[in-house]
Amino acid sequence: MSDAKKKLRIDTYLWAIRLFKTRSQAADAISKGKVKLNGENIKASKNVIIGDEYEVKTEAKRWKIQVKDLLEKRVKHIEAIQYYTDITPTDEIERIQFQAATFNTGKRLSKIGRPTKKERRDLDDFMEIS
Repeated sequence: MSDAKKKLRIDTYLWAIRLFKTRSQAADAISKGKVKLNGENIKASKNVIIGDEYEVKTEAKRWKIQVKDLLEKRVKHIEAIQYYTDITPTDEIERIQFQAATFNTGKRLSKIGRPTKKERRDLDDFMEIS
């Protein structure tokens, strides 16, 4: 696959290495300017060259990847990660970890928020006496 004569579109490559679920999602992200080569917008038909560095914004993360080898078909994640090097800056990785650590599960903290049934009774008794 690493033959110099091989041509591979960037949308196909991003789909094959599993940064996007579908090729059309990859092409849509490229057309919206979420994929950049050397800080400049590109088109979905741009050919991938080994050694290129791309900045890719997905819903979950801002990736910075370097192309190691070309991959035309979608493969397992374990195999796909061998075709690129993740050179995402550490501040972005720390931001994602902080975001995951502070993720709100929707549960309220114990003893905070609405009063319990006993506390409501005590409040009602207190309000009647006043």
